[in-house]
Amino acid sequence: MKITLDEEKCCGAGQCVLAAPELFDQREEDGIAVLLHPYADSEQHESVREAAMVCPGQAISIEGSP
Repeated sequence: MKITLDEEKCCGAGQCVLAAPELFDQREEDGIAVLLHPYADSEQHESVREAAMVCPGQAISIEGSP
């Protein structure tokens, strides 16, 4: 599963970090999300889908999800 994060759409709510802390972090200076790994393994698919679903800015895109 490939993950894309559009930083321009990110509002810094941090919901992705709560849903998938192994894949997302936030910049300290402005709270904008940072994608730590562009690919999720099968064990992370559910948390990535949740992160994308709860993102208020709809900044997370997923490709290749089962």
